[in-house]
Amino acid sequence: MSNEEHQPARQGGEWGHHGLWQWRGHACHWRVLGHRHHPPLVLLHGFGAGSGHWRRNAGALAEAGWCVYALDLIGFGASSQPAHRRRSPLDNRLWARQLQAFLEQVVQGPAVLVGHSLGGLVALSCSVFFPSWVLAVVAAPLPDPALLTASPKSAAQPPRRPPWRRRLKRWVVLLLCRLLPLELVVPLLAHSPLLDLGIQSAYHEPVIGDSELHRVIARPARRPGAPRALRAMSIAMALRPHAATAPALLNRLRRPLLLIWGVQDRLVPMEVARHCRQLRDDLPLVLLDQAGHCPHDEVADRFNTALLGWLASLPPPGR
Repeated sequence: MSNEEHQPARQGGEWGHHGLWQWRGHACHWRVLGHRHHPPLVLLHGFGAGSGHWRRNAGALAEAGWCVYALDLIGFGASSQPAHRRRSPLDNRLWARQLQAFLEQVVQGPAVLVGHSLGGLVALSCSVFFPSWVLAVVAAPLPDPALLTASPKSAAQPPRRPPWRRRLKRWVVLLLCRLLPLELVVPLLAHSPLLDLGIQSAYHEPVIGDSELHRVIARPARRPGAPRALRAMSIAMALRPHAATAPALLNRLRRPLLLIWGVQDRLVPMEVARHCRQLRDDLPLVLLDQAGHCPHDEVADRFNTALLGWLASLPPPGR
């Protein structure tokens, strides 16, 4: 076998060397590309995707001198798809703990975190809850409905709600999520043309017919555990405490954070970016035209250039 056959793919949905890592009874899929002695950078996918979605970024980042890791969050990609558990809700707090353990046990050191959409929220969460393991954060973009109603005052001090309202909200969320026929709906969507329409809603330019992108999204959605994982995520994200919302996290953030936004993003529109800047006017914001919700995949060259330029401007760790 030639040396070239031992080299990992640098582009495409199967890029990098793949591995499985066990954490708290969950199988977590991850991959890596680049020299292990280079500074580490961890890529975190968005909702409904997996590490393969960084198909147009990992190679360029590795060539720029980074050791590029990517982690499939629990419930997504090729990682475990658990059911709802009250003691370990499947929200950004659990994913932040998964990420911190990954940094400690696999990466074995602090790293730059780059997250797409939900991955950006997870990266922000990890940087606040475990700051010693994070060098800098990039969120492209940063999604959270709480950002639309937050103010600097409410971000710093959680709203007080009577216990009965909290209990009522929990009952309503649990009832609605358990009544949803996800075991029927998710497989139907995953095997129908509606999936391509859903993917297209996240992109500005036409992507229907991109078979590789379709596989990246369809493969985890067609796994048997996808409906129960979606139910678990829906419950946990709806019931997470104020401290786990983006406004509260931004208020506590002490690490450098770059926001990258597609100007034509219809899922998390530019209004959300403006609210982020109202909460933290010191946050740099890069706007990428001709890009929707997935700027890292839609305009990969410009995304990679913006990301690498910002990283080059940061002071060395420890200063």
